[in-house]
This record gives sequence, C-alpha cells and structure tokens, in this order.
Amino acid sequence: MPLPYDLCARVQNAFRARHRHIAVEHSTQNLAILTILLRAGFLSNLTRGTIASPSPSDFLRVGEAQRRIWAELKYRDDRAVLSDMSLISMPSRRVFMDVGEIRRICSGRRAQTIKPLGLGEIAVVKTKSREHEWLEAREALMLGLDGEVVCRAR
Repeated sequence: MPLPYDLCARVQNAFRARHRHIAVEHSTQNLAILTILLRAGFLSNLTRGTIASPSPSDFLRVGEAQRRIWAELKYRDDRAVLSDMSLISMPSRRVFMDVGEIRRICSGRRAQTIKPLGLGEIAVVKTKSREHEWLEAREALMLGLDGEVVCRAR
C-alpha cells in the first residue's frame, strides 16, 4: 500500500512544475485523498485510467499494476491553486486527535504540536469508521469522528 507522503510529494511537485495532469497509483487511499482535494477546489477533475492515458474504458481492461488515477490540476490567473501540501502524521510519528483537538485546529487554535488551519486550508483525517474512512477535518468535526490527521493542504 502506498504511503500518503508519496501522494503529497507528487501533487505538490506537479503543481510546482506547472503540470496540467498527474497520474498516481490507483488505491482507495489515493482516491479518497484526491477526492477531498477535488471537493475543496484544489483539483479540476479526477478520472480513472492507465499508465498511458486517462481512459475509464481502458481502466477496466488492464491489470491492477497498470491502473492509475488521473487528476487535473487547477490554476487561477496562471498561478497554482494549491501552494503547499505537507504531511502531518508520519510513519515514525502518528498524530491521532480526538474531536476536541480537531475542533481546536479548525477554529484557529493549536492542538498538540499542530498549527491551526488557516483560511482556505484543509486537513485530511483518517477515521476508524467504515462508512466515513477518509474525511476533511471540518467534516470529521461535524460527524463527531476522531482519527489520524494525515496531511494538510493550502
């Protein structure tokens, strides 16, 4: 299973290199994080495809190793919409927060060693709920779910 830091680095580097599209390995984790970025307005489109191209029909015909998620990056006034995507919870130091701590970072206060979320900034939370496994921090707060704060994007 790919680790979230790989996705964070790929997305951030693609924006800095001014790429139009990016292809990442197809996994539930990558799809969930990219969907959160799409809902937050950092991406224009998500498509399933292969290594060669974003083609949903070819996606079903190839093996698991050839499957990719294609994300269309979003730019406004010739500037990247996403300026920074960083990992909060690392393999060597996992950061778990309860609902109160998530409320603090969402309302502009520090929790543990994590800086508060600023305007236009999101945090991705992995919960233990089977129905809502990957959520944005504000969604997790509304549903009253705690979990591991994986990464943040602004």
